[in-house]
Amino acid sequence: MMRIILENGKGSLRIATEEDLDFITTTEHLEENRLFISIWTKEQHKKSLQDTNMLYLIVESEEKESIGYVMLCGLENEHKNIELMRVVITRKNKGYGRAVLRAIKEYVFTHLKAHRLWLDVKDFNERAYHLYKTEGFVEEGKLRECIRSEENYQSLIILSLLEQEYKKGVSL
Repeated sequence: MMRIILENGKGSLRIATEEDLDFITTTEHLEENRLFISIWTKEQHKKSLQDTNMLYLIVESEEKESIGYVMLCGLENEHKNIELMRVVITRKNKGYGRAVLRAIKEYVFTHLKAHRLWLDVKDFNERAYHLYKTEGFVEEGKLRECIRSEENYQSLIILSLLEQEYKKGVSL
């Protein structure tokens, strides 16, 4: 089983299995997470987990406790564009998000040989936006009011990191 070790002893990433689906759906529904991501059913996740174009990873703490998950999409993209669909961490403000993001960047550009890693973030998710910017992601634009919530419409900011930008940052 693939295991990616996070920097600074922050734990690891491992490939998710169907046994992780309860954790994934429970984590999505936590109040501190559900504002920032689209909630899927267990069946939607189960179907995506079997999709060869997607990769689900579980974030584990140093004690091997599940504390988050990652979804990557586009593994079979002919243009070598991979989407970081979700990063959800339950232990906030402990450095796990940054450690996971760095590990994902290394995995995507080194092992998957991607040309571009991209993501979207809700425009009011300032903490995540700041993290992505400090990790080298470049803002490409905004999809204005493209998601309908119960209260209003929400906008997404598109950010990306190119392979040459990643390599330049790694060599510094």
